[in-house]
Amino acid sequence: MGRRRRYCGQSCRQRAYERRIAVQRSGLPEDAVVLSDAELATLQDRLFQLRCAAEDVVTAAEDGADADELRRMATEVARSARDLEQLR
Repeated sequence: MGRRRRYCGQSCRQRAYERRIAVQRSGLPEDAVVLSDAELATLQDRLFQLRCAAEDVVTAAEDGADADELRRMATEVARSARDLEQLR
C-alpha cells in the first residue's frame, strides 16, 4: 500500500543521488547526454554513411538512373536512417 517505490533498492537510490550531484557540479543541464569518444566516433561514422548514401541517390537521379534503382537506393537510405535512430 502507499506510494510506489521510486528506486529498486538502496544502491540504485545512491547512484541516482551521485548522478544528480555530478550533474550539478559539472554545470551540465539535467537532460544532457554525455558520450564517450568511442561513442561519438561511431555516431559520426554512421552519420557519414547516411550522408554518403543520400548523396549517392542524388547522383544516381542526376545520372538518369531508372525508378527501380532509385527505389532500391532510397530504401537503403531509409534503412540507414532507421538504424541511426538506435543510438545504443
